[in-house]
Amino acid sequence: MGVKGESLTSLTWLEGNEIPKKSAAEKPQPTRLQYGALPYRILDDATVEVLLVTSRATKQWIIPKGWPIKGLKPGKAAAREAYEEAGVRGRVGHALGNYIYDKHNRTRQASTPCKVHVFPLVVTRQSRDWPEAKEREAQWCSVSEAASRVGNEGLRALILRLEALNGQSSKK
Repeated sequence: MGVKGESLTSLTWLEGNEIPKKSAAEKPQPTRLQYGALPYRILDDATVEVLLVTSRATKQWIIPKGWPIKGLKPGKAAAREAYEEAGVRGRVGHALGNYIYDKHNRTRQASTPCKVHVFPLVVTRQSRDWPEAKEREAQWCSVSEAASRVGNEGLRALILRLEALNGQSSKK
């Protein structure tokens, strides 16, 4: 196990057996917290529609979400993101659940895992113009269409859960 009198810390590896150092992109990152809104509306025939937005960089369909905002409770922070990213205002419900995704940096060289707590937001007003209107597309679609458009399995499950919860509340 080594030469007598030699400590483990003074042992050296044979050439070629060095332990490679991990690059910044390979190092595990701590999970960051975000708050997201799941904007929806109920049509006259009781059909539920969800409002999706595109991400700025990849133009994938997502929900409005962002970092915690000092002084705002989680649901209110999610509601603010819904206004900034999709131009909608409404009433926030209790958290629906959460999902995890990897947020990539601008060069897509590294990513940070983010856990998004999602709050349903029944839309009461929709603006024609909003802070990020020129950077994102917003589109209403059925629950099944919204679920098929998003790439994240966890978010997909929350969208489908929204319709199930609405079905329960309309039966009460």
